[in-house]
Amino acid sequence: MTTPAFADLFSVPGDPALRGQILGYAMTELMTDRERAKFLGLPEGCRMRERAKILAPEKFQCGKNVWIGEGAVLDAQGGLTIGDETQIGLGVMVWSHSSHAQALAGETGASRDKIVYKPTSIGSNCFIAGPSVILPGVKIGNGVLIPPMSVVREDLPDGAIFQDSSREVRKLRQKVEMLEKKLAGVLERLPPA
Repeated sequence: MTTPAFADLFSVPGDPALRGQILGYAMTELMTDRERAKFLGLPEGCRMRERAKILAPEKFQCGKNVWIGEGAVLDAQGGLTIGDETQIGLGVMVWSHSSHAQALAGETGASRDKIVYKPTSIGSNCFIAGPSVILPGVKIGNGVLIPPMSVVREDLPDGAIFQDSSREVRKLRQKVEMLEKKLAGVLERLPPA
């Protein structure tokens, strides 16, 4: 395999809008949080940290005074709305599409038929700690708290504090294993019957 010349890389037919978006993000590395948000067309009072990205910004509806943490990925391809005064933590990924069926069918790059798009929404006054993941189609109410390392698969009502049930199951399994070990130790010490 030979490496193409640098100039040849830009002769490949591509999407000029995507090229512009990539160059725009490269420029924002030298901006402040507020400058970056303004450059990307976010409303008044918004701030956006370095290396955060908005996929399909034309389908993104953002409230005022939203803070977006470093390295966050906001996928608006299926539609994404975030309300006023919400904070999106570092490394948070919010998805509005999934291409898993395309990959499992071995059709990556061949067709977009198996890509599923679902609008995702996050209310006002929410705090989503990073790194967490919000899956496509989830609707999060106002004033919701999502702790770090969460994977949100279901809708959350106003004022909810998310608790990942898989974490609770893991904790229960650990407790059961510990109790089984203790019981085995007690049974070993009992005299034979």
